[in-house]
Amino acid sequence: MKNFSHSSSLLKEKLQKQDLSIGSWLTIPHQAIVEILSTAGFEWLAIDMEHSPISIETIMNLIGHIQGNNMQALVRVSKNEEVAIKRVLDAGADGVIVPMIRNKYEAKKAVNFVKYPPIGKRGVGLNRAQKYGTAFDTYQNWVKNHAVVIAQIEHIDAVNNLEEILSVDGIDGIIVGPYDLSASMGYPGKYDREDVQKALHKIDVITKKLNKPLGFHVVDSDHRKLLEKINKGYSFLAFSLDFFFLGDKARDEMLLLKEKITK
Repeated sequence: MKNFSHSSSLLKEKLQKQDLSIGSWLTIPHQAIVEILSTAGFEWLAIDMEHSPISIETIMNLIGHIQGNNMQALVRVSKNEEVAIKRVLDAGADGVIVPMIRNKYEAKKAVNFVKYPPIGKRGVGLNRAQKYGTAFDTYQNWVKNHAVVIAQIEHIDAVNNLEEILSVDGIDGIIVGPYDLSASMGYPGKYDREDVQKALHKIDVITKKLNKPLGFHVVDSDHRKLLEKINKGYSFLAFSLDFFFLGDKARDEMLLLKEKITK
């Protein structure tokens, strides 16, 4: 269970300092996946509620396993909506990644759903995060100072409104979703196109100008792709996801085996 220790605020501090932090994406709802990924050295895992069938009950268990394996637990919520956000936070998440933030208004909404009054508008409930009613005051202080709010930049409107999104107090950083960004421009998955690359470059320039942490979800399981982003100044990086690590390794090794067998 969350103990509101220094480790709970580690990601927040790294975002503020723009220190490198590498995590991964969780879509397979099983304790074993968390435990296996913990052996790789990830600092955090993001549980995907938007594109996976993971239920809120399972999310609470996964959060506990992630935190119990010395990582921080983020949840990419299904949408920028009050109940979706407060349920995962009440379940004990260290922070949220909010999809499809396109403007300042939507960024403010996300922060309001995370923070209690007078800062935000989050309703009060007692669950795992508040130690079932025994530590609400401590948790309230933790939320104010340490809860992480990441705006997912995955629409061309967000790129055009990025300065105002990053100006919102309470937004700790951004993470670029390249697939949906390219889709919003009419080219799903084709993020190597020149116009999509220009949009990505615009994100780099604006974020660095405002001295904010750059985040990106590198879907490819090749570490060289991640290194490219590190060398460009990205500091908050999601490295691939569970089923690509599993599937890519299996496919690569079987392909190498078949090549040797047929020689």
